[in-house]
Amino acid sequence: MIIFLYSIAAAAVLIYVPFLLVAYARVRIGYEMFSTPRALFDKLPPYAQRATWAHQNTFEAFMVFAAAALMAYVTGVNSFTAQVAAIAFVVARFLYSIFYILNIPLLRSLMFAIGILGCATLFFLSIIQATN
Repeated sequence: MIIFLYSIAAAAVLIYVPFLLVAYARVRIGYEMFSTPRALFDKLPPYAQRATWAHQNTFEAFMVFAAAALMAYVTGVNSFTAQVAAIAFVVARFLYSIFYILNIPLLRSLMFAIGILGCATLFFLSIIQATN
């Protein structure tokens, strides 16, 4: 199913969405590109610090999702449930970053859980498909 490949590509792009806010904040506080960019973290406004954390967490979640979606693709999983799981992951991770940046922990945690559930679903369906 091509949806798995598209969802991996979309999830890869989503890694950098929160970083756009970090870049904006760095420019506003006088970001020096070549000296010590990591030292600026403590000077960033809270929303940009949260955007940094969302960016980092999205890297971590992407690796698990890419493995799950590739397993589904390779094993030939072809079900509506798998498609929904892949799309749900991408949407949940997009909303995760938004809720993280806006500092809404309950909704952020809910989106994290939906993303993990999507990955678990893809892993489960792939294993079932491979053993049949």
